[in-house]
Amino acid sequence: MKTITPFLWFDDQAEEAAKFYTSIFRNSKIGKIARYGKGAEKTTGRPTGSVMTVAFKLDGQKFVALNGGPNFKFTEAISFVVNCKTQAEVDRYWKRLSAGGKEVQCGWLKDKYGLSWQIVPTILPKLMSENSARSQRVMKAMLKMVKLDIRKLKRAAKGR
Repeated sequence: MKTITPFLWFDDQAEEAAKFYTSIFRNSKIGKIARYGKGAEKTTGRPTGSVMTVAFKLDGQKFVALNGGPNFKFTEAISFVVNCKTQAEVDRYWKRLSAGGKEVQCGWLKDKYGLSWQIVPTILPKLMSENSARSQRVMKAMLKMVKLDIRKLKRAAKGR
């Protein structure tokens, strides 16, 4: 049993975001949805019966999304890494997660809710760790990329 569950604060899009994320990742599902109870409008400003939290799983990892209001926004200080074995996986996750969001650099993107993701080929750590010159070539190539391209990273590692 995993003991750490990421808890994501949204203004009022928790259920929408959970549905979006679970539509992208395999082995994912929406779990329990808790609603604000009677009197919530007076204490939280949230309508009685509106969604408070949504428990969900992404590829088996538990998450909870909260409709907590506009007080807090996501920043790049927290991001989720999606490890991809193939370029097809990189392309698929990139396309789906960046839809309505913003492509950044070096495999980073912000989704339409402002949450930061890193879409990373699993071969990257190997390409970056074998020796200093190789690592520097791969890093230089990666810094020029927005979405990571495995073929180009491998070519850089070989010095081409």
